[in-house]
Amino acid sequence: MVSRARNALRLCAYTLSHSKSWLGAKYRRLKSKLGAPKAIVAMAHHLARLIYRMIKSGEDYVDKGMEAYQKRYREQRIKWLKKQAKELDLELVAAEANA
Repeated sequence: MVSRARNALRLCAYTLSHSKSWLGAKYRRLKSKLGAPKAIVAMAHHLARLIYRMIKSGEDYVDKGMEAYQKRYREQRIKWLKKQAKELDLELVAAEANA
């Protein structure tokens, strides 16, 4: 039996490919990492959890924007790279910007 909710969530996830939102940026990152089919399923699960929390708490969804997501992701990557460099007894040095 095919669930209508499953199909609706997957369709919503698929439409995020052109969205200029936090969710759209996350979908595009997952798509480049996992491929489209797995990214759609992952985002459908994320949307289901998001909808559940919104219904449970009664709060509205507030999108922080694509730039906020990219900034947060960059900060997480830098933190991870510093940790990896420390484990390998290396030093991470920021490159100078060529302007």
